[in-house]
Amino acid sequence: MLPDPFAAKTRGITEPDPVRPALRAAGPLVEVAAPEGGSAWIVTDEKLARAVLSDPRITKDPALAPEGWTALEQTAAEQPSLTTLDGPDHTLLRRAHAPLLSAKRIQAQSDRIHKIAQALLAELGDGTVDLMDGFSTRFPLTVLLDLLGIPLRLLDTAVDACRRMSDPAPGAQGNAIAAIADLAAAGLTPNRNGLAKELRDNLPPETSEDELRYHLFALIFAGQLTTDASIGFLISRLLNGDTAPEGTLVRETLREHPPAPFTLWRFTTTEIELAGIRLPARAPVLVDIQGVNTDPARKPGPDLTFGAGPHFCVGAQLAQLELRAVATVLRTDFPRARLAVPYAELRQTFLGGIQGTRLTSLPVLLHG
Repeated sequence: MLPDPFAAKTRGITEPDPVRPALRAAGPLVEVAAPEGGSAWIVTDEKLARAVLSDPRITKDPALAPEGWTALEQTAAEQPSLTTLDGPDHTLLRRAHAPLLSAKRIQAQSDRIHKIAQALLAELGDGTVDLMDGFSTRFPLTVLLDLLGIPLRLLDTAVDACRRMSDPAPGAQGNAIAAIADLAAAGLTPNRNGLAKELRDNLPPETSEDELRYHLFALIFAGQLTTDASIGFLISRLLNGDTAPEGTLVRETLREHPPAPFTLWRFTTTEIELAGIRLPARAPVLVDIQGVNTDPARKPGPDLTFGAGPHFCVGAQLAQLELRAVATVLRTDFPRARLAVPYAELRQTFLGGIQGTRLTSLPVLLHG
């Protein structure tokens, strides 16, 4: 029987994931029970995955979700965003974001991002510290607020709001979104300079204030989530003796532990055939990013950590630079750093649904 791919679970860091091999063995396109009822289809084959991620008949607008689905973003009509739009509207919005996060622009921030990592790690002091508590969330948020021109005095507010995004209580997520959007607006005041103002200037003139604030919310939350989920695996791997160059260390960590094990939900706009299976209109489709990345039969080459096609992650360059900075700073400034527990005792938790996996804790002695 196929294990539930959406069930929350916690396991040791060295324990194999039973879900990925089972999904691959079930075929290139696997029908499963969706978390909100009915059927969903998971793509496990890389060639098919890349085709699906570029297929205009399979879109991200939650308006096409099956009736009764509620745990989704607002529809593209209600809240246009990079994660709900497709086609020309998505292209136009992406053109406003892309210059802010290009490889050249992000690389120019390398020294600043390294200094942020140095300062935050140095503040943790002596003794055992849990880097999944005092560092993994604060580091990417500090970088993002700094780049956007948002006062760093709002960092604690941002940390609290991002943590509340996973609160299942009714209304909690909406309140957290509003809190992040409010602090994002602080980067738009006349005395601030940063990417928040640049994004405003890049967007079409008809963009409303609410839409701008939501775009900034999405940059902050998605940027934090991507790096936060990966830092624990990167640091534990490094402190367990991995001597690979920083770039290789980051790529392999992200390949094996992508921040998002699945893509966001996509929905068929019409009845289509995939891998010999007929899918109805409004069928929910996911790509198993982690399963494709870790397929033993996969040939070397670009993986799917940051997606593919029109929705390739616009913040990929920033996330990778942040992780390289952490690895470099630990090796150069904290050469005696070590895990405070045996590597095999570390545990990882999957929150369920299509959310990512992260370490439950990461106790470290930074000064040996």
